[in-house]
Amino acid sequence: MFTKRRQSGATLVEMAFVMPVFLLVLLALVEFGFMFFVTLTMQYAVREGARYAITGQKNLDPNAASQQRYAAVIQKIRDSSFGMYEKVGPVISVNGTSYKSESYSNAMFGGAGSIIVLKLDCTWTVTTPLISRVFTDGKYRFAVAATMRNEVFE
Repeated sequence: MFTKRRQSGATLVEMAFVMPVFLLVLLALVEFGFMFFVTLTMQYAVREGARYAITGQKNLDPNAASQQRYAAVIQKIRDSSFGMYEKVGPVISVNGTSYKSESYSNAMFGGAGSIIVLKLDCTWTVTTPLISRVFTDGKYRFAVAATMRNEVFE
């Protein structure tokens, strides 16, 4: 009976040593899974944005008074990103030229028949301490892109 109490105490001490490591590994797996999810979600969003861009439409621009093609394409990417667009803070590049929000224009997506390469450079802040040391400044940086040819439009 005396040995049984000692063993339960030893089990508790062993669990105290193993549990933090187990939880850290579990959180790391969840974090990697979420990073994979964010990457795939943004890939889907950029593909949907490029598919919308090649049509030349601008009906998705939230500003109904003066609809702009670039604003409609960005809105399509936002809508398709399931809320991740704002969290990853993407930098938009079209055909190798990076654009900041103040330099957006309708010409950035090209004219009818031209090929566009729409690329988003994204940054995700890693929250798990063990994994954040693997990435520079604790940030996971990734790029997603889609290449398509514009349809004939006016």
